[in-house]
Amino acid sequence: MEKTKIGIIGCGAISAIYLENCTKMFGVLEVAAVADLVPELARRRADEYGIPKACTVEELLADPAIEIVVNLTAPHAHTAVNLQILEAGKHAYAEKPFALNREDADLVLRTAEAKGLRVGSAPDTFLGAGLQTCRKLIDGGWIGTPYAASGQILMGNVYDGMHPNLPNFLKLGWDPLFDMAPYYITAMVNLLGPVRKVSGSVGQVNRSLTVANPHSPRFGETVPVEAPMHASATLDFESGAIATLQAGKESFGYSPRLEIYGTEGILYVPDPNNFDGQIRLLQPDGRTSELPFTHGFADNSRGVGLADMAYAIRSGRPHRASGRLARHVLDVTLGVFDSSREERHVAVEAKCERPAPLPLGLKYGALDR
Repeated sequence: MEKTKIGIIGCGAISAIYLENCTKMFGVLEVAAVADLVPELARRRADEYGIPKACTVEELLADPAIEIVVNLTAPHAHTAVNLQILEAGKHAYAEKPFALNREDADLVLRTAEAKGLRVGSAPDTFLGAGLQTCRKLIDGGWIGTPYAASGQILMGNVYDGMHPNLPNFLKLGWDPLFDMAPYYITAMVNLLGPVRKVSGSVGQVNRSLTVANPHSPRFGETVPVEAPMHASATLDFESGAIATLQAGKESFGYSPRLEIYGTEGILYVPDPNNFDGQIRLLQPDGRTSELPFTHGFADNSRGVGLADMAYAIRSGRPHRASGRLARHVLDVTLGVFDSSREERHVAVEAKCERPAPLPLGLKYGALDR
């Protein structure tokens, strides 16, 4: 199969794992160029991963050989960069969040449709070994009819003051609902199907943060906390299942959990922020079993959604980590904010299909047989 040439815009921390996987794991991809507003960052990444060209964004978008451009910029820039990519006649694949409001997300999707181009978006962890195995178990009837789920993602590493972009991580876009909840919402849509309505509340313990960690370069500095840092939500699915979700960055440590409750069993799902993890099944006789993976991509496989999109473009099938899925997840996310502000249930208007499961027996790094 002919390789798909891609370019990457944004050479910050997250670009390392994308470049590692796109150059070594997915045989369908070839990284032709990298670009960043800081030229030194692009040159450094090109040198690290043997990329032939480090250039400006404009030069990357003008390269006729590049078919897909990966948008790894900051959340507030995602929409503008996605539109640049599409206007250049290239498919776009972006990190999450897909957008920060519904209007921007719809503009990107309309532009892509008008130009006959595709849009994809992280998170793609739902394509990993852990969540794909759970999908097979649920679809195979191992827990009977799924009727409820409970998810929790609580973390406190933002408050230790060690992150180099600390002020940004206290703004909307890096808050729990935009930053961490998409992993859980996307996983739930993969396992249970689309969401019908949502209700929830958001809160904030601190309005500012004084860094108390003496090891932080910002020790003693006070920075504003501009976004709500914890949220609770109830999600009603079209299938009839109901889920609860807790997301917060005002705790300490890291506490992930996702459980799916069925009429014939309870499935303990690995952390949706990862590709691997322990899968356990509680059966009606009281036995708890640890189950092996049925699928590949157990390593950190960020970019697997991008590779799947490249395969899909060649074959004409739908890609799994699609813009429509990301738009649906965004509607759920914004619905929690709306519900908290307006004190009501919020219908999820953005529709999507439940993504197709990955087939069994794929060769290493492959997304199609």
